[in-house]
Amino acid sequence: MNRSMRIIIILIVMLLAAGLLFAQQGKKEVSVYTSVEEGTSKKLLDAFSSDTGIKVNFVHLSSGPALARIKAEMNNPQADVWMGAPSENHIIAKNDGLSQPYKGGDFAKLQDSFKDSEGYWRSFYMNPMAFAVNMEVLKRLGAPKPMSWQDLLNPVYKGQIQMPTPQASGTAYNIVASLVSIYGEDKAYDYMKKLNPSVQTYTSSGTGPSKGVSVGQCAIGIQFTPAFFEFIENGYPLEVIYPKEGVWFEAPAVSILKGAKNTDSAKALVDWLVSKKGQDFLTDAKTFFYPVIPEAKLGKGMPAFESLKTVNVDVKWAGDNKKRLVERWVNEVLPAK
Repeated sequence: MNRSMRIIIILIVMLLAAGLLFAQQGKKEVSVYTSVEEGTSKKLLDAFSSDTGIKVNFVHLSSGPALARIKAEMNNPQADVWMGAPSENHIIAKNDGLSQPYKGGDFAKLQDSFKDSEGYWRSFYMNPMAFAVNMEVLKRLGAPKPMSWQDLLNPVYKGQIQMPTPQASGTAYNIVASLVSIYGEDKAYDYMKKLNPSVQTYTSSGTGPSKGVSVGQCAIGIQFTPAFFEFIENGYPLEVIYPKEGVWFEAPAVSILKGAKNTDSAKALVDWLVSKKGQDFLTDAKTFFYPVIPEAKLGKGMPAFESLKTVNVDVKWAGDNKKRLVERWVNEVLPAK
C-alpha cells in the first residue's frame, strides 16, 4: 500500500469517527419522572418533543412514590427532571439535596409564589381545590349540594365521599394543609376525624375521586379541578363547587435533579414549560390547568382564578411540616372509622 492510499484510508477513518461523534452529540433526550396525570403528561411531553426535537422518556409516579424513588436513586439518578407534584414536595427535594438550581428561561418573570428564590424549582401551572357533586346521585339520595367544608359533615353524605390519601398523594396533603390553615391544627384534625365516616374510600391517586364521582360510585369527590372540568366537557352530570370557607390551590413545580445526565435537555424542558408556547398548549390540549403567566390562554368554562376565594398557605411551612402532618393524619384520622 503506497503512502497516498494510507493517507486516504486515515482520512476516511477520521471522517467516519467525526460523523459518529457528531451523531452522538446531536442525539438529545431527557428522562422525566412525572406526577402529572399520565394522559396529560404524554400530551405535554409529546408536544415538547415535537417542538424541540428532544426525545422524552417518562415514568408516571404519584408525588409520594416519586420522591421516594428519587431519594433511593440519589447516588445514581435515573431521571433528569421531576415534573409535577405540588411545590412543597419540591421544597423537600431541595432540602434533601436531590435537585439543582437553574434560573434560565423566563424564571425572572414568574411571580415569587411560583418559584424558589434560589432557582431549585418553578411552578408551571396552578389549580384550586374543589368539590364535584354528581347531580344524579344527590337527587337519588335526596341530598342538598354541599357549599362548605362544614356541610360535608351532614350524615346524608355518609359513605358518599371520595378523596385521596395524604400517604401517597400531594393533592391530599393540599387538603390537609388547607384545613389546618382555615381551622388551626387541632380543630382541623378534629374535623377530619368527624369527616372520616363519610369517606367511602381514600384513593391512592390524586385524580381518583373524579373517576368515582363521575360514574356515580359516590356523590362527592374532592380534589383539584382539572379532571372535574374534563368529565363535564365529556357530558358527565357533575357540578364543581368551591367551598365558601376558601380553598388552597396547587402550584405543581418542575425541578432538575442533582446528577442529571442530560442537563441541557432538562433545562430546555423547564424553559418550555413556562414559555407562552408551553403555557398555551396547556389550554389548547384541554388540560383545564390554570397558567402561571398572565398572557397565556384560559380554558373554556373555567372561572377566572382571581374570582375564587383562596386560602393563603405558606408553601415553605407546608413543605417543612409535611412529614409530621401526614404522620398525624395516619395516627389520628385514618383509624377514626
